[in-house]
Amino acid sequence: MNNNRYYLLTGAAGFLGTNICMQLLEQGCRVRALVLPNDKSVKFIPEQVEVVLGDLTDIASLEQFFAVPEGCTSVVIHCASMVTVNPNYSEKLMDVNVGGTRNIISKVLNHPECEKMVYVSSTGAIPELPHGTPITEVSRFMPCDTKKVVGAYSQSKAAATQMVLDAVQVMGLRACVVLPSGILGPNDHAIGETTNTLLQIIKGEMPMGMQGSFNLCDVRDLAAGTIAAVDKGRIGECYILANKTVTLKEMCDMLHAECNARKIKFYLPLELADKIAAGLEKQAEKNGKMPLMTTFSVYNLARNNEFDCTKARTELGYTTRSYEETIHDEVQWMIAEGLIDGCDVTETSKEHPHEDAYQKIKDGAAHGLQNITDLYLKTFFSREGESVEETRKRLSRK
Repeated sequence: MNNNRYYLLTGAAGFLGTNICMQLLEQGCRVRALVLPNDKSVKFIPEQVEVVLGDLTDIASLEQFFAVPEGCTSVVIHCASMVTVNPNYSEKLMDVNVGGTRNIISKVLNHPECEKMVYVSSTGAIPELPHGTPITEVSRFMPCDTKKVVGAYSQSKAAATQMVLDAVQVMGLRACVVLPSGILGPNDHAIGETTNTLLQIIKGEMPMGMQGSFNLCDVRDLAAGTIAAVDKGRIGECYILANKTVTLKEMCDMLHAECNARKIKFYLPLELADKIAAGLEKQAEKNGKMPLMTTFSVYNLARNNEFDCTKARTELGYTTRSYEETIHDEVQWMIAEGLIDGCDVTETSKEHPHEDAYQKIKDGAAHGLQNITDLYLKTFFSREGESVEETRKRLSRK
């Protein structure tokens, strides 16, 4: 390993970023992290990492991050981004994800000792293809094609990715792009969306599931693939870092086998889930709160989540471990962190008290959207003696 090379990492305090830090340190690398001032997540960054304060949207604040001692070189892994499950346009999202990437590109070009940039994009940035057709890398990203690139986050990543590729072609930027799919695994100290979902399942707090599939990778495999792109990724090329698809039911079965988590008895058909989500969104608009379920979350389960990572396997040496191994390691991490008591989750192994209600939910489809939504709330969220309207008001205060 070249001891005169600095690895400059944005997003080092995030789930993927901390794992990249740990693997680089294990390889004996010198790592410098860019962290927002007053970011409490800095405590998750390994203490051997040099921390520099700065803001992606303030290009002047990035100079200290890029400045390395004379005679040294650097590479930058741009992992930082603002993540949201809200599909609507956000100026701040664009400022961070697109404007911040523009600033990183500018600094790389102005620092000749910076040998390469690896941009961490997202598979969501790739235009979606019909079911049955594996999605592969593209050479052109289309953030304005809102039918194939759905949601503001994916659109922002598509715009930023195209900016990187344009800079390669026009400005001589030495860069490549990795596109991770979903992420799971141990060491998620901030308890992201996927980890929180697994905790809900293990604790018996998820009364019902949804059909559909998603594509999740072990964070350690994503970190290794991203690091491999530094030296093995070809300039101007993109690499999908993905896994095989998995259903929520398959994931729940793995959790049951690993820690005796209660099996979910009923999985909402996606068409019905979409109707319920639409009703919850309408109610949320009235009280100004986030809905319990959104049509966008249903879309993410219904969309084509089959990604082909042959290129990354061939050129980067990218590998993925089994879902079972990842689930085992994540459960053990949860136990060590005190997030769950242990593998004998006896409380959650009992029969679900709402088993008889599942058929009512399905039958409710014939009685209109409002009836379905009210039945969903009454069955799974109402307290004893509480009306649906009282339940709705209580939940809206959370």
